[in-house]
Amino acid sequence: MRPTVPEAEEGGTVPADLAWGTFSDQAPWVVEAGGLRWRIGLARVRARTRAEVPELVRRRRIPPLGRLVSTARHLGIPVGLWAAGERRRGRAASRAGLSRRLRRAAERLGPTYIKLAQIISAGEGLFPEELVTELKRCRDRVPPESWADVRTVVEEDLGRPLEEVFARFDPNPLAAASIAQVHAATLRTGEEVVVKVQRPQVAGLVRRDLAMMSWLAPALVGRIPVASLANPPALVELFADTINEELDFRLEAENMLDIARVLAELGQRRFVVPRPHPELVTRRVLVMERLFGFAFDDVAGMHGAGIDTEAVVRTGMIAFLEGAMLHGIFHGDLHGGNLFVQPDGRTALLDYGITGRLDESRRLAFLRLLMASITNDVRTQLAALRELGALPADADLEAVIQDLRLDQPAVDPTTMSGDELVAELRRVVRALLGYGARLPKELMLFVKNMVFLDGAIATLAPDLDLFAEIANVAGHFATAHGERLTRDIGLAAGAFEVDLTGVKASFGVAPETEGLTYRELQARRDLIRSRLGEREDRDARRRRRAR
Repeated sequence: MRPTVPEAEEGGTVPADLAWGTFSDQAPWVVEAGGLRWRIGLARVRARTRAEVPELVRRRRIPPLGRLVSTARHLGIPVGLWAAGERRRGRAASRAGLSRRLRRAAERLGPTYIKLAQIISAGEGLFPEELVTELKRCRDRVPPESWADVRTVVEEDLGRPLEEVFARFDPNPLAAASIAQVHAATLRTGEEVVVKVQRPQVAGLVRRDLAMMSWLAPALVGRIPVASLANPPALVELFADTINEELDFRLEAENMLDIARVLAELGQRRFVVPRPHPELVTRRVLVMERLFGFAFDDVAGMHGAGIDTEAVVRTGMIAFLEGAMLHGIFHGDLHGGNLFVQPDGRTALLDYGITGRLDESRRLAFLRLLMASITNDVRTQLAALRELGALPADADLEAVIQDLRLDQPAVDPTTMSGDELVAELRRVVRALLGYGARLPKELMLFVKNMVFLDGAIATLAPDLDLFAEIANVAGHFATAHGERLTRDIGLAAGAFEVDLTGVKASFGVAPETEGLTYRELQARRDLIRSRLGEREDRDARRRRRAR
């Protein structure tokens, strides 16, 4: 598909880089992708960075004892204090207290643990609300580095005094997260920019933490059912993959260009990627165009500006799926702090440290998985999951279907008691573990982003009919990408038939259910959580009486 180029306003000119990338219309500079000195040799740098991962996650016979002791102290003491205090005050106070202590422990332990906290904070609906809310503070409100250290990093990497490059550089960061912090600045040439500066010594800290985690992860397999499904060694490998790449901002800048290119090729001009500076990009410093807009959760502000928030969600969902399924590349760390909506309704997409990149075989498996889910082809879905490594290569798919009861009508979870819900969850987990099911690292970023988009619907479009939107997305793929679907997986657009029976079953509703808004879905989830909470409280009372 040839990218469509925005037309210039009357009397204006269109920046040349809009011919291939989804950048802003008012260019502080024009990016010539083939003429950037900081891109020279980056293919080798990316390959070398990935090649380091097996060594980073190799389990040593002896762990880094100092870090192990430090981790145990920072986590063990807060958990002990929680057990002696908030745990006895009831479920809400207990969860809030533990969440607050875990967040503080992550901040003390440093970048790797803050990154863990950030990933958990994107798991709305998967993790307790109190934990998600508390860990959101790890996205951009981590204690910052000193101004002296920031200046040193910038001057060392740019090779000149800060004042020779910037007319203004705010010493107070706009945000501070795990690997870096960002500052507002103005170049001597007058452009407003954002400067991302890596924390000093972060590379050594991350490698030490990965060594400790790699030593611990295999010990968790088979001991904790949920940990077995999450596949702790694969989770550590994912950290190594993503964090190691995040330590080189040249790779992040290239990710920005690649995502801008893919969005343009898809015709997704409702997204804006900030331009990296043609010269001011190094391993630890990234200068980029500054963009402005509404915070992603500022629904009132967007509605006041006449922005269709349902369209914002719809565009985001389609662009994310298209990038992954058709191009094998997608932004890997969607959350509210990485997006804001401009007054014209376009979404500015920030922070490209984590970007999903699928090789061709995995891209095709993802594509088959998506299309099979909206045609209710259970066997193709399981086969695709097997190709992605979620099931062993020799898994008997027919047996999986029978054991998980995928060939039977779904049971509405809102009709079940707390005991019945727990029993059903345990049955499913036991069945999955029996088949050696895992959540491979290729799926983790994808699932995390889907969880975020789920939450975005709750915020921006709570009355959206989910089934109608899924059907619309399916129709978009069939009409806009029919030839591609035929070429890639042999699915002819004319033979494509949407069947949401399986999708409805995943929500726990009957096949004849015509519509389901997110507000209605949330009410169902709240009811299920309430019943599980009542069971948890009852079990806690029993334990107290037993003592």
